[in-house]
Amino acid sequence: MHSSTPRYVRRMPAIGAVVALAAGMLVTVAPAAHAAAGATLPFTSVEAESAVTDGTKIGPDHTQGSLASEASGRQAVRLAPGQRAEFTVPRAVNAVNVAYSVPDGQSGSLNVYVNGARLAKTLPVTSRYSYIDTGWIPGSRTHHFFDDTRLLLGRNVQAGDKVAVEASGTQVTVDVADFEQVDAAATQPAGSVSVVAKGADPSGAGDSTQAFRDAIAAAQGGTVWIPPGDYRLTSSLNGVQNVTLQGAGSWYSVVHTSRFIDQSGSAGNVHIKDFAVLGEVTERVDSNPDNFVNGSLGPGSSVSGMWIQHMKCGLWLTGTNDNLVVENNRILDTTADGINLNGTAKGVRVRNNFLRNQGDDSLAMWSLYSPDTNSSFENNTVSQPNLANGIAIYGGTDITVRNNLVSDTNALGSGIAISNQKFLDPFSPLAGTITVDGNTLVRTGAMNPNWNHPMGALRVDSYDSAINATVNITHTTITDSPYSAFEFVSGGGQGYPVRNVTVDGATVRNTGTVVVQAEAQGAATFRNVTATAVGAAGVYNCPYPANSGSFTLTDGGGNSGWSSTWSDCSTWPQPGQGNPDPDPNRNLAKGRPATATGSQDVYTPGKAVDGDANSYWESTNNAFPQSWTVDLGSSYAVRRLVLKLPPSTAWGARTQTVAVLGSTDGSSYSTVVGAQAYRFDPATGNTATVSLPGGTDLRYLRLTVSANTGWPAGQFSEVEAYLTS
Repeated sequence: MHSSTPRYVRRMPAIGAVVALAAGMLVTVAPAAHAAAGATLPFTSVEAESAVTDGTKIGPDHTQGSLASEASGRQAVRLAPGQRAEFTVPRAVNAVNVAYSVPDGQSGSLNVYVNGARLAKTLPVTSRYSYIDTGWIPGSRTHHFFDDTRLLLGRNVQAGDKVAVEASGTQVTVDVADFEQVDAAATQPAGSVSVVAKGADPSGAGDSTQAFRDAIAAAQGGTVWIPPGDYRLTSSLNGVQNVTLQGAGSWYSVVHTSRFIDQSGSAGNVHIKDFAVLGEVTERVDSNPDNFVNGSLGPGSSVSGMWIQHMKCGLWLTGTNDNLVVENNRILDTTADGINLNGTAKGVRVRNNFLRNQGDDSLAMWSLYSPDTNSSFENNTVSQPNLANGIAIYGGTDITVRNNLVSDTNALGSGIAISNQKFLDPFSPLAGTITVDGNTLVRTGAMNPNWNHPMGALRVDSYDSAINATVNITHTTITDSPYSAFEFVSGGGQGYPVRNVTVDGATVRNTGTVVVQAEAQGAATFRNVTATAVGAAGVYNCPYPANSGSFTLTDGGGNSGWSSTWSDCSTWPQPGQGNPDPDPNRNLAKGRPATATGSQDVYTPGKAVDGDANSYWESTNNAFPQSWTVDLGSSYAVRRLVLKLPPSTAWGARTQTVAVLGSTDGSSYSTVVGAQAYRFDPATGNTATVSLPGGTDLRYLRLTVSANTGWPAGQFSEVEAYLTS
């Protein structure tokens, strides 16, 4: 094949109506007696939201299509021109890479300051490689908002020093900064053939394609040397075999091309290392081979130490690639997959790579035409795939996914997917033993707009056929999943079973809805799975289709924190909703989704249900009446509301005129309590209580404010709803 084939027929009928963020740096905490997950990286990442800034922090937000949803940690900092974000450098460094976003159609720069002194060099920023539309993919929206830009600082910066970036020429949203100590450029290996000696232009002005071809031909059995410089190739290389392509380092030797190697076969022994390949791919065209490697490198080959950016795919591998090793690479800002083993892969090892901002699966094995066998993804770090999964295994035999760190998946994707979704035929379903071991998943799983329900952080999916392979999921850490931790589903809606699954040794923290989301018939055994801060219930067990058979969860012992079962298969648990709570003193509104007819500046509707009496919602000014609405998740017999303003005496006493309305469906509202004046006085706590009449039953609570004697807007710091009078 010459390119990735469109694979998005993700249809499913609607069903029924240890990681820490320390000082802004994502680090992995290894479970006892188990290796840490993720790659060993040459840089340390610092989140912009932990920087000192006069900009505006955005997020957290998981909503598809929002800028914050694609950011690392679902948060970032928006800088207007002239505003800065100042980072405390975590280690001795001489280089920085910044992940950023600018408005569509804009470009500009980031001025760089070290300990207050502005550098002569700047970081260029552009929307050229962002805002990708893939209308042929069901459920997709405009995505791929972020990009990366890098700079050698030209000096050594010590731990604790300050590096600031300042927006210039356009608004820039800064996500994360990668600080790195880059080694000096390597020197030419003895006996190698330099591309410059064959006529390549290191200034990037001339076309170096033929020089690269001539050097490869002259160096058979040896090494092609790519000295420091920028080299422009206007067409792809092929016939590459029995040769090493080596640069002086990925910060020094840079090749500019959108198609580096494109060949259907090779005798192998190809070794590509230590340079950068930067493409000019600005949209996704699946019929184009706009990839760093498209096709085959042949047996016994390797790719290492590469910086691959702005391609459609990093490596799209078909044909013979037996025993290929892909390690220690950075693959950034691709419009589709990072790496895809597209069938026939045997003994391939993909390890210790860093992937960020993929427009499809970051790492995938797709067993099309022939199965991928005895191949593995190990110790990779995957961040922010913005359409599809962090790691996806589509069929194959005896596959291993081990010790990977995956964070911040977006629409249509889980952190890890083990699936029999075939997309095309002939397809080889999962077989043998599938080992999923030692992986850490952070803020993974997402709402699937095609299914109209969420996908779990780790998904086992009998999409197009039953899963009969042995699937062993061990030593897993799942943190801050917005929805469920483990999902078992037949995503094609045909009810194929999921069998032979064991989950052993998992730690689940702060999952939004449930620990186990079971929607397929079949069975799994759970041992030593502990959960804390579960959002709704331990288990959602509602197979689809309804008569397809049940999913059996076998308790193998050592499980804790997730024994409850969601009781109503006609509704989906919402993040943080909780099972029906017998405690009548629970505030039903806290943490629930809130909306309003208008908001002023940063005083958004969610501030009124965040549990913080000092934050508040403020409506659009001078535009009465204004309404604020909260979805309680289920219908409740609400009997009492407590309305609050910040308790500070800086808030003068005031009277707001408020009407209470209710709805069970979110569209048809009726008046519960007519408009009345409620007094808010700091001397008495700045609160007002509203009693609701007996017989009130509502899911959606709406407050309409028509007057405020203290400010020309509706204002609430907290709206609390209780079952008790």
